[in-house]
Amino acid sequence: MDEKMVNVAVQVLPVARDKRSYDIVDAAIAVIEKSGLNYMVTPFETVMEGKYAELMKVVNQVQAVCYEAGADSVMCYVKIQSSREGVVTIMDKMAKYK
Repeated sequence: MDEKMVNVAVQVLPVARDKRSYDIVDAAIAVIEKSGLNYMVTPFETVMEGKYAELMKVVNQVQAVCYEAGADSVMCYVKIQSSREGVVTIMDKMAKYK
């Protein structure tokens, strides 16, 4: 599974007393951007594509940066799509809508 090309959607819902939630989410998206992975930001979550192990590492970093950015708590929702053939891309699902 670690070597298959999968899609992972990650949604973080940070709670902070002294910070705007959107600022913390922006920090999380910056981690994804810096990863070099193909990704798409949507209104509710960010979808990434890559090898499973690589994506799980980024999910871990996303959670960590939320706390570094001032979150008191974080709800992190993750969805994973994989295929027996081993390749799942964002464009496979989105091309017809572009």
